[in-house]
Amino acid sequence: MDTRFLQSFVQVVESGSIAEAARRLDLTPASVAQRLKALEASLGSRLVARSGRTVRPTAAGSRVLERARQVLDEVRDLKSAASDTDLPAGPLRLGATPTALTGIMPAILKRWVARHPDVEIYIEPAPSTVLYGRVLAGDLDVAVLVHPMFELPKGYAWRALREEPLMLLTHADLRVRDVMAVVAREPFIRYDRGVVGGKLAHDWLRGHGVRPHVRFELDGIDSIAKLVAEGLGVSVLPDWTVTGPPDPALRRWPLPAPRPSRTVGMLWRPASVRAPLVQALVDMAMDTRPPGTPGRRARQGMQ
Repeated sequence: MDTRFLQSFVQVVESGSIAEAARRLDLTPASVAQRLKALEASLGSRLVARSGRTVRPTAAGSRVLERARQVLDEVRDLKSAASDTDLPAGPLRLGATPTALTGIMPAILKRWVARHPDVEIYIEPAPSTVLYGRVLAGDLDVAVLVHPMFELPKGYAWRALREEPLMLLTHADLRVRDVMAVVAREPFIRYDRGVVGGKLAHDWLRGHGVRPHVRFELDGIDSIAKLVAEGLGVSVLPDWTVTGPPDPALRRWPLPAPRPSRTVGMLWRPASVRAPLVQALVDMAMDTRPPGTPGRRARQGMQ
């Protein structure tokens, strides 16, 4: 059985569309449909049912789906193990939050390309909550994300890369003498309370008795920063990394101590076949950080 047929089947089910699966696989819809027919003929059962442009698995397809994923994972592990170098073969599946991908990752990836030019990295941008689930499901080898506000499961490793304390972000023209007064007075752009940084900011403000006049609430630090730069309000955000020159329209103000912070780091499963690739990437990440950054020790699970 050709594993490419299994791959096409899994992609069709996950995307719910032959056309979308074809786009992801860089194939024509006709080619994907032919692969599905060949797989169904090989197994002797219909695996998908079509309804207009959408596709869903049949009862047989639902039973086959998880086993197909397991087979594809095993084949990928075999290919990684069959390497002539000290490291497993790629690709390495890396997840990263949008701010990490534009902030701390470019320098790390530049070093990776210089040292391991033949090892491909597949990069998936997503929020921390999505990346966490993808690592635990085995869909990603490693992810750069914000440490969740609960203990990590046993069997997973964590390496802290950066502490990002909360700060006040304002337009550069706004002069701040009293951070709390500014937050209480100015229109406020709230960082989504469903993510770690947003919840930290919300709890910190409530703990200080501040009820800001919320104009917008959204996820995405870069998006919030753009709104602040347009003079639409102020925000309390983690002090995230920015590559290149700072935006002259923005200014960051420290909050009164003690102030909470979020931790950005790398999460992975050491028992995977590609763990040596992950460890090489983690080591590069540690070497790339500014001197004196805390969190140089890896933790298995969560302490």
